[in-house]
Amino acid sequence: MAKADYYETLGVSKTADEKELKSAFRKLAMKYHPDKNPGDAESEKKFKEINEAYETLKDSQKRAAYDRFGHAAFEQGGMGGGGGGGFAGGGGFSDIFEDIFGEMMGGGRGGRQRSTGGRERGADLRYNMEISLEEAFTGKTAQIRVPTSITCDVCSGSGAKPGTKPTTCGTCQGSGRVRASQGFFSVERTCPTCHGRGQIISDPCVKCHGQGRTTEERQLSVSIPAGIEDGTRIRLQGEGEAGLRGGPSGDLYMFLSVKPHQFFQREGADLYCSVPISMTTAALGGTFDVTTLDGTKSRVSVPEGTQSGKQFRLKGKGMPVLRSAQMGDLYIQIQIETPQKLTKRQRELLQEFEQISSKENNPESTGFFARMKEFFEG
Repeated sequence: MAKADYYETLGVSKTADEKELKSAFRKLAMKYHPDKNPGDAESEKKFKEINEAYETLKDSQKRAAYDRFGHAAFEQGGMGGGGGGGFAGGGGFSDIFEDIFGEMMGGGRGGRQRSTGGRERGADLRYNMEISLEEAFTGKTAQIRVPTSITCDVCSGSGAKPGTKPTTCGTCQGSGRVRASQGFFSVERTCPTCHGRGQIISDPCVKCHGQGRTTEERQLSVSIPAGIEDGTRIRLQGEGEAGLRGGPSGDLYMFLSVKPHQFFQREGADLYCSVPISMTTAALGGTFDVTTLDGTKSRVSVPEGTQSGKQFRLKGKGMPVLRSAQMGDLYIQIQIETPQKLTKRQRELLQEFEQISSKENNPESTGFFARMKEFFEG
């Protein structure tokens, strides 16, 4: 009798990825497992078939051979697996089921915890810092104080009282895991005696109480480079919490935010500044000085007839580009200020100016209202 197609057995397409294969096998294995169907020969046969199909298709080399030659690829020892029955090939059924249901068994082969002598990596820490735009422009060296766990100086991180050593756990023999068989299942869980550490500290350090670390406040010097942007993260490797019982330290992550500036707005390496000028300066032309972020003054020339919103570019007067010799630009945007609280004489002069003005003096407004009239009168 011809064997069923492996893809049809698992109910997946030939383009199914590893995740789809695993999901399909999981559902079918739970459905047809002999423990759920005691005495049902048909379920046991079906269970062996899906196990055989998954054992073949999860292996990229076996799958490639099966896609090309079908079941013939495994006949007469062709690939050494897949065709000899439900538990043939690879590492056997227990390995396959452990891979798939690892989280139910306390971790499969890929994620199984190994004893590290009780050592655990310390946690990463986060430190938020706000700096001014001027500090982001020049860069700075910041002194910060971080409350964190450090390696115990009495036991040097071992957690044991000086002169003593941790002993290997007798329950798990130092592996940190214990295993028990339940029918077809091989259940693995954290050792209840040493809690996964693989070692027992009979005489703990009096200062750290067996943890191998204590909590103190440390002062760190951090270099903030010029050109740093809002939201930048700086990683300080090994400056996080000390690890448990001599384990490696975590990292410290500094998250930088830049305060809003009173005069300048930043976009990347460029700066923008809005500058109000009088109506007469805009009409007749003139100059004004603006102080840039580096503290120097730059003169801006305003040609006559300048309109509100006009931008002037000061090349190289923006922010430094991070870790580069390049500089951004400063853009000065003109805002024309309308006179307020006019005297009688000022009002008379403006009225006289309005009377003698021609269309050429105000081409934008004249053209706009002409186009509007033409549009609505059709």
